[in-house]
Amino acid sequence: MLSLKVTRETSDLAVLLALSRTLGTATTLKSTFGRALEHLEDAMGATSANVMLRETDRDELRIAAATGVTWQTAQRVRYKLGEGITGRVVQSGKPVVVPRVSKEPLFLNRTGMTKRVGPREASFISVPIPGEGRIAGALGVLLPFRADTRLEREVELLLVVAGMLGQAIRVQTLLSAERQSLLQENTQLRQELREKYDFRNVIGNSRPMQGLYEQMAQVAPTNTTVLIRGESGTGKELIAHALHYNSPRATKPFVKVNCGALPEGLVESELFGYEPGAFTDARTVKKGRFEIANGGTVFLDEVGELSPGTQVKLLRVLQEREFERLGATQSIKVNVRLIAATNRDLEIAIRERAFREDLYYRLNVFTLFAPPLRERKSDILLLADHFVEKYARLHGKEVRRIATTAIDMLMSYHWPGNVRELENVVERAVLVSTGGALHGHDLPPTLQTAEVSGTLPRVSLDEAVAALERDLILDALKSARGNIARAARLLDSTERIVAYKVRKHGIDPIRFKSASKPYMIVEG
Repeated sequence: MLSLKVTRETSDLAVLLALSRTLGTATTLKSTFGRALEHLEDAMGATSANVMLRETDRDELRIAAATGVTWQTAQRVRYKLGEGITGRVVQSGKPVVVPRVSKEPLFLNRTGMTKRVGPREASFISVPIPGEGRIAGALGVLLPFRADTRLEREVELLLVVAGMLGQAIRVQTLLSAERQSLLQENTQLRQELREKYDFRNVIGNSRPMQGLYEQMAQVAPTNTTVLIRGESGTGKELIAHALHYNSPRATKPFVKVNCGALPEGLVESELFGYEPGAFTDARTVKKGRFEIANGGTVFLDEVGELSPGTQVKLLRVLQEREFERLGATQSIKVNVRLIAATNRDLEIAIRERAFREDLYYRLNVFTLFAPPLRERKSDILLLADHFVEKYARLHGKEVRRIATTAIDMLMSYHWPGNVRELENVVERAVLVSTGGALHGHDLPPTLQTAEVSGTLPRVSLDEAVAALERDLILDALKSARGNIARAARLLDSTERIVAYKVRKHGIDPIRFKSASKPYMIVEG
């Protein structure tokens, strides 16, 4: 008797272990519960089994998984709460045992699960599946009828199994909610990026910018390679973003690589990845940027800084759309669009053999020129207003407008650093501003004019020229040790003119005759 009990307990533990492994590798509830019921059916010698789950929006039960019935039949079966054996189990939260299904009028058999038994008698057990704050469903098993069995052990086993199913449902519900949340967040972020980089949000209505918008609208919907050229700080990266998010690849990755910021030895591994053992610290497989961007866009900023070896590999990617990771022998096919940007004169780099000519022609399929800020003066105020609003909000300042003095200074400056410099200038001005407007004195010294800084000249032009002329003559006489003829030669003038200027400015040449002596001789 003891041996029989131990054997049964061992068998139950084996069943639970198998079920826990099945439920632990859950992908979808339907497939997982189907495999779990097959294990249970084999272990208990059952003829059929099913899991019925409660609908979230109404009090109705549907089959989530079943054995012994077709899926088409299972899809049609419904139970209301309190209807039949299963409905009552879910409503009451208590297990029900039907020793003889033929004698029980509440056993509705809508699934036709008794067909496998035929004319033989069968027993049915239904146990509740616990859920979050309510009964989630019911687990039902049809067993061959045995008159000498009370089914208590089977009920205990099924209650444990139902608890495991309930936990699996809770885990899947949480994962599904998290997945849905991430999906919504991802969709929202992509939409925000699309709106942020919409062509209409690129600031500027000057003639050079209008021409740029036209070209961007032409090339964005295509897969054409684009080369963006322009000075540093003109917004080349913004243009690349706009091209990607207004293209058919907008939902795919946009991968940026700053070729100038990466050490020469790391550029190749960053672009193409590496295999374990490719170099000393390469212990695992690392995907390169091209592989990560598959289906999307790769943006190579400062492409003119690439080493000759990397240029060769990049040329192959553009030609064949394939590459090898460092240390690998197999090629990887990729489907990417390439957008490159540079502030270098690539034609000069080609002549100096610093850039491959064949790569240049591969990149230079469609060229966009980002105009410098000095060529789009009418956009300066639009950009400045945008940056004032942006940084006033970011830093919690009440700055709402730009004063006339500051406008004049912004418009008269030559902006060698382009839009990036303008953005930095405005951010600094917003930080130091103490009122509701940006004034000239809030701008950095590099933009300060003599009028604003209080350094206007206090003399007339004639006085300033005379002072300069006197200084030049004094310097020449000092070098010539008071010799007017020699001073005239130093000034590329005549002795007569210099002598006249000396008398005009009241200069005494004699005092320079001993200027070269570093000491004075005192005669006693």
